[in-house]
Amino acid sequence: MGLTPGGPLLDPAEVEDVLAERLAQPGAGLLLDLDGTLVDSEPVHRAAFGSYFASRGWQVPDDVVRQFMGRRATEVFPVLDGPWRGEDPLALTDAVVAELGRTTARPMPVPGAAGLLAACAATGLPVVVVTSARRSWARGAVDRLIEQDRDARAPGFVTAEDCTEGKPHPEPYERGARLIGADPARLVAAEDAVAGIASARAAGVGLVIGMTTSLDAAELTGADACLPDLTAVEKAVRRRSV
Repeated sequence: MGLTPGGPLLDPAEVEDVLAERLAQPGAGLLLDLDGTLVDSEPVHRAAFGSYFASRGWQVPDDVVRQFMGRRATEVFPVLDGPWRGEDPLALTDAVVAELGRTTARPMPVPGAAGLLAACAATGLPVVVVTSARRSWARGAVDRLIEQDRDARAPGFVTAEDCTEGKPHPEPYERGARLIGADPARLVAAEDAVAGIASARAAGVGLVIGMTTSLDAAELTGADACLPDLTAVEKAVRRRSV
């Protein structure tokens, strides 16, 4: 059974079968986005952007804020028209990150996320988190996931600080594949953002699953199939040991 980008949507059980077959092959591994894929944090991030913009007296529509989704803000500010024109993108990003640090809201785990990390540990499947977030945020979010399942183990990380170019450039997923030490064509990626899907595709990742935590399936162009959460991925990984 195969999947074709832009093809008909399959139910999670069918996607699970495809994943189980792919992940049982030699050289298999998982490359997982973080925000919106492992943790449902996009609302928290959008709120931080909104709070910072409001503190500057800027009225920025939500559809503009959403264009930061899945990308490094330092690369979005210079190319996205807005009241920040002419300002230092790094300083702007630092201010949004500081706003994020002040919030008491915490992202909710996506169903199956903690179990998936535990399943990878149990079956020996290599897994790397490939994120546009900074390392401190990524480690904190994953640490909270690990607390949910005592069998989960920390994955490898490719974060904003590791890359010269961010998503949708292929560099983040190329680095993820190198960290695993595998041919990207043998790997599976899970992403909730168009920029991330494009990055994985450009890096040559063999199978890309879109996560509909933030966008509808029709918006996740380039994904081989879409899932509402990581439950089917966890089940597919656990089938490696059967």
